[in-house]
Amino acid sequence: MIVDILRETLGVALTAAPWLLLGLLAAGAVKALIPEAALQRWLGGAGLAATARAAVVGAPLPLCSCGAIPTALALHRGGAGRGPTTAFLIGTPGVGVDSLAISYALLGPLMAVARALGAIVTAITTGLLVGRTQAMATEVPSEAEPDNCGGCCGTDDEDTKPIAPERLPVRLRAGLHYAFHDVLDDIRLWLVLGLLVAGVLLALVPPATLAAWGSGLPAMLVMAVIGIPMYLCATAATPIAVGLIAAGVSPGTVLVFLLAAPITSLATLGVFRRELGTPALVLYLAGIGVTTIALGLALDAGLARTGVDVATQMGSAGELLPAWLEWTALIALVVLATPVTRRRLERLIPNPHARSA
Repeated sequence: MIVDILRETLGVALTAAPWLLLGLLAAGAVKALIPEAALQRWLGGAGLAATARAAVVGAPLPLCSCGAIPTALALHRGGAGRGPTTAFLIGTPGVGVDSLAISYALLGPLMAVARALGAIVTAITTGLLVGRTQAMATEVPSEAEPDNCGGCCGTDDEDTKPIAPERLPVRLRAGLHYAFHDVLDDIRLWLVLGLLVAGVLLALVPPATLAAWGSGLPAMLVMAVIGIPMYLCATAATPIAVGLIAAGVSPGTVLVFLLAAPITSLATLGVFRRELGTPALVLYLAGIGVTTIALGLALDAGLARTGVDVATQMGSAGELLPAWLEWTALIALVVLATPVTRRRLERLIPNPHARSA
């Protein structure tokens, strides 16, 4: 039993490793090349255009639900409306370049596209709902810094407005440090847990066990209720989704989980209520719940009509890669995610933040 679980877990990890490595490299490039001051200029204002812009701009950024809080607060306090702020707060953790790469590798192209579009649609819809409370706000949001992030994010002005190095090579080095230090540290525990859960589901749960329960409105409601308060990054949720689909859960139900779990967390809910108020929080929760479930139902209906089998696409991208590349990528990730070995590498490649401090 344990051998079967470990074998399935290793198989999923090998398939995911090259794409996760590629995603982290892209995340570092995004961090290095897109300054936060530019984000504030792009996302200022309110209305449909600003909300859609915030959702699209936020989608590729490599931040988890807690990591997006400081930037979202800076945008709001810098003049962005409630709608764009909410869209950014949802679109950013919903799907990033790293999670999109691993989604393509493990779930196939159809689910990767459904996930990306679903995150953007959820962000825009919920942002427009919360934006309706703009007129209800009778006072300027408190400048007091939230203290209920659960220790997973910083919110002081120095953290939300870092000084970007001027030279491109230094910015790229700083971006890589961010991706393989901050982002990888943030996701490594949850990623390992996700891989283990996927291995357990693939090894022990027969498809018929969850097939009867894992579709339809009740199952999606359960996924939304479980997923919304969780703190699970988009990358770590992907291996769990593989196990759920393999165990018989419908792709639409899995899509609800993939969207709801990474989008928000208890820490996000606490900060959101403090900054925008209870009415905005109610619309925020309603928008996420209703939109993700509607998208899940639409996906299942579309698959039933077209006859497309998502399970046959899973892992198809990994089959194109040679085994040596998968093992090399996995070993590289393990080395970079282990503090002792990473510290030794950092002695060879100094941290640019430390030099500029």
